[in-house]
Amino acid sequence: MVENNFQYAKLRGKIVEIYGSQYKFAKALRISENSLSKKLTGKTQFRQDDIQAWCQLLDISIDEAGVYFFK
Repeated sequence: MVENNFQYAKLRGKIVEIYGSQYKFAKALRISENSLSKKLTGKTQFRQDDIQAWCQLLDISIDEAGVYFFK
């Protein structure tokens, strides 16, 4: 199992702020809600292209990415 110790509360908040729900954000990403959940619970890791896509959809600058993905 991959699990990490990162906390994604700020990222979850941004998702709800912009999309209203994780379900709607998963649809925008064209992934399943289950896949989204696994990333947000640390069961699967974020790849670099994941971070870039999420930042783009959530209007997060690459300079701010660390605050959302690595805390």
